[in-house]
Amino acid sequence: MQRRMGTVQRAEKFYGDQVLDHLNARMRDFVVRQEMFFLATADRHGECDNSFRAGPPGFLRVLDERTLIYPEYRGNGVHASLGNLSENPHLGILMVDFTHDRIGLHINGRARTVSDAELRVSHPGLPVDPVPGRRARLWVEVGVEEAYIHCRKHIPHLVKADPRQREAERRERGEGERSEGDWGTDDSRRKGGDFFGTAAQAAERAREARGRTEAQEWQRRAERALEQARRWQPLEPQEQSEPFRGWFG
Repeated sequence: MQRRMGTVQRAEKFYGDQVLDHLNARMRDFVVRQEMFFLATADRHGECDNSFRAGPPGFLRVLDERTLIYPEYRGNGVHASLGNLSENPHLGILMVDFTHDRIGLHINGRARTVSDAELRVSHPGLPVDPVPGRRARLWVEVGVEEAYIHCRKHIPHLVKADPRQREAERRERGEGERSEGDWGTDDSRRKGGDFFGTAAQAAERAREARGRTEAQEWQRRAERALEQARRWQPLEPQEQSEPFRGWFG
């Protein structure tokens, strides 16, 4: 592709100057400050999924220059990323600092899932998150294979909203006060509700399907009745009995 796009020399220079097979000191410092990252996975057929992860600074932890771990919380129960990793261990992580450094870091590697109990045997100093909804069900351990910069050229500089303003906006949306319990909530409103209208469409599709099923059942009944009517044949005139003339005629 670089040859086709005429960027072979630029690509070779980038790989030579910017791509590491480990996390250097500045990368490790950058990782532990982040509160979110984007996660790319694919299943065994190559069907891709991109997801978002968030937590307090340090939730993506550096064990050493070649190993990261991050927790899998209760979430929404879908766990598409974990499902993909069970079939294909390759993943990509993109961290972008929009507010301070305005720079990004790519990490590509291979992953395996580890239970919380198993991880704490090898890392007894791992802190326990005090927030119930943020307590890890599983951890994903990432063996770093590539680490490289994402240039800041088109990264917007964002400013964090005032917490009081965010709470006011939540109340306007009818979500109520935010609490630490939000991490494990199943409250639809707190999770965004039916923002894109897909649940309403699903309900409408279900109603239409029920209507089609009922119509198909009535059609089948009508066809059976018609078939029975077609099977009935009246007697020929010569086969018809004499007209009734009374009991004692």
